[in-house]
Amino acid sequence: MTAQTTNLMLRNDTILGVCEAIGQDFGFNPNWLRVAFCAPVFWNPTLAIGAYLALGVVVAAVRFAFPDRRADIGQAAPAPVMEAKTPESAEQREPELIAA
Repeated sequence: MTAQTTNLMLRNDTILGVCEAIGQDFGFNPNWLRVAFCAPVFWNPTLAIGAYLALGVVVAAVRFAFPDRRADIGQAAPAPVMEAKTPESAEQREPELIAA
């Protein structure tokens, strides 16, 4: 099974993917940041939307300048599969220990 990564800005469940990208980069749930952006929209929507768009430009620049290398490593080469050695007959098996 291969993991397929999609650009955050092109996903249909995000708006520019700003909160999701910042949450991935810093390791926290992006819903907390979404709530933090939602509250100021009631008092000053222009400032809140402007800050969101500015963070979108910063996230896009960082993602463009420093692409995620973990995705490239995961697709480079599959891990080798180790085969388990099974005895050919019942005589070759080691006796099993039974707990009393």
